[in-house]
Amino acid sequence: MSKLVWDQLGEKTYETGVKQGVLYPVQTGGSYSLGVAWNGLTAVTESPSGAEASPIYADDIKYLSLMSAEEFGATIEAYTYPDEFSVCDGSGSIATGVSIGQQTRKSFGLCYRTAFGNDIDGTDYGYKLHLIYGAMASPSEKGYKTINDSPEAITFSWAVTTTPVALDGFKPTATLIIDSTKVVEANLAALELILYGTVGVNARLPLPDEIATIFAGEAPSALVLSTSLPADAATAVVVSSSQVLTFNNKILEDSVIVTTAAGVIIPGNKSYDATGKILTFKSTVNLTAATPYLIAVVGVVDIYNQSLAPVIRKFTTA
Repeated sequence: MSKLVWDQLGEKTYETGVKQGVLYPVQTGGSYSLGVAWNGLTAVTESPSGAEASPIYADDIKYLSLMSAEEFGATIEAYTYPDEFSVCDGSGSIATGVSIGQQTRKSFGLCYRTAFGNDIDGTDYGYKLHLIYGAMASPSEKGYKTINDSPEAITFSWAVTTTPVALDGFKPTATLIIDSTKVVEANLAALELILYGTVGVNARLPLPDEIATIFAGEAPSALVLSTSLPADAATAVVVSSSQVLTFNNKILEDSVIVTTAAGVIIPGNKSYDATGKILTFKSTVNLTAATPYLIAVVGVVDIYNQSLAPVIRKFTTA
């Protein structure tokens, strides 16, 4: 067993700041599928409560202690807030630009980032992502004062309570923290693509089970197109059949299209299976008989932020 040493170079760490706040109002069905940037966020004070001991006595002595359930709360402070937060703050709209209060408050999720520094790299050492689920904001004071020779911007503040969400293998939780200095970089990049969105894909807050899946492996497998149906160069394909692509990793976004040999895009609908690995394209019209078609597998990115080189598959209808 080695001797303990204190305050070694690079081991003096600290956490500071708050930035890149994202609000995720709960959508129909309970998903956090539409994130919006929270500008003007100044502070998030996390306030766990509970986990208090209740002593039990027997035989004239302390027999044991029962621990109460732990709850997670927070206080959010900001100079402003997104319009989408209004429903979370109990506001309703009766006309454009006209709002009312005392309405039913909507649950929301929150993501924000803090700097994680040390004595060598400072705040460039790393950062932590903080995710909050099942949050409900309580009414807060709004103090308006006359403008004087030392004007100050109004600071909004909300006390937040939470309802934990399920996590396989653990007790339900309302908070999750990711340390950039300890996780696989590709996995963290994949999560941030989901949290912050990409071109054409809305930002969303994944549930803890999905995040556990993202970080389960030490390194993701290289993204490949495992199979395609019809097979490449297939003939006598039924004109009403669907085109099915199977990938080895869960897909985050794609630009897959089906075209004629001349490049005319075939209209249709795309859908993924529950694993997010199998893409099915179903044209909204029957294909033309005895005609060659192309499946352009382009713009495919998996949850690990890995891109697939463009692939073309050909088939001919019966």
